[in-house]
Amino acid sequence: MRALVVYESMYGNTRQIAEAVAEGLAERMRAEVVEVGSAPGIIDEDVALLVAGGPTHAFAMSRAATRRSAADDAPQGLVSRGIGIREWLSGLRTGSARLAAAAFDTRVAKPRLPGSAARGAANRLRRLGVRSAAPAHSFYVVGTKGPLVAGELDRAREWGETLAASFAVR
Repeated sequence: MRALVVYESMYGNTRQIAEAVAEGLAERMRAEVVEVGSAPGIIDEDVALLVAGGPTHAFAMSRAATRRSAADDAPQGLVSRGIGIREWLSGLRTGSARLAAAAFDTRVAKPRLPGSAARGAANRLRRLGVRSAAPAHSFYVVGTKGPLVAGELDRAREWGETLAASFAVR
């Protein structure tokens, strides 16, 4: 049984969360972390749990225009330079009826704004026929570029552990 964690990240905060989630998952199952630009378009049958995450941009998953705006704000470059989770999910195919999924996002802690990339990703996964392993989950950053709010990496590891534990009993 294997988990695949696919992430989109602009400034590195979402990548850190994805890696921490994978660490938590690895307590009970093999877990691989992949940046969305390198993620497979077809999920192999040996993947039992897919975890997808990205930053919340303009109240939803990023779009080409919001990624361009982030690139303009990051002279050193972005972590994810190509497609985002939105585009990846639009072309995704799954090979197993047993596949379960969970979605997460990163978002600014204050003010708490409406909208969530995680909820959008979870809805797209559901429309693909993938069963939900957990409700959409958010992790918080201090400002648009971060850093992560103190304790969020620990929360991400714990969420990964919880996902793996609840998944293993199904």
